[in-house]
Amino acid sequence: MPILALKIPPVAVLLIALLMAFALCYLPLGALDFQTPNLLPWVVAVLGVFVAIAGVWEFRRASTTVNPTTPDKASQLVSGGIYRFTRNPMYLGMALVLVAWIIKLGCGWSMLALPFFVCYLTIFQIKPEEQAMEKLFGESYRNYRLRVRRWL
Repeated sequence: MPILALKIPPVAVLLIALLMAFALCYLPLGALDFQTPNLLPWVVAVLGVFVAIAGVWEFRRASTTVNPTTPDKASQLVSGGIYRFTRNPMYLGMALVLVAWIIKLGCGWSMLALPFFVCYLTIFQIKPEEQAMEKLFGESYRNYRLRVRRWL
């Protein structure tokens, strides 16, 4: 397992990515600016928050841990609600908030923060969580993984 696995909370990774997106706009890399409707970042951000909250809601309904640093303490495999469409709605919601921020910034270079966020979470958070879920729930989790995609 990678040394950073489950070490940095995903919300902290999101904050780093948000700052990275902002900083990339001010590096002398040449202009890659773009214009979007003013309402678009708000719509994407609200959608992201809704998706993330829907994930938390399902975990609470199942009375299992929401703590991303201790997936081995999960008491139930959650596969209903929004988890029928994505195995990681909380992380997908965070990614959508990052996309909204990138749209709001209107700077093409800031888009580099998105692959950083997705790759970091996939390698250091999601894959270790998947290993823990497979240990805990075995065949049920393997079947769930076959039915539902990791991100979308």
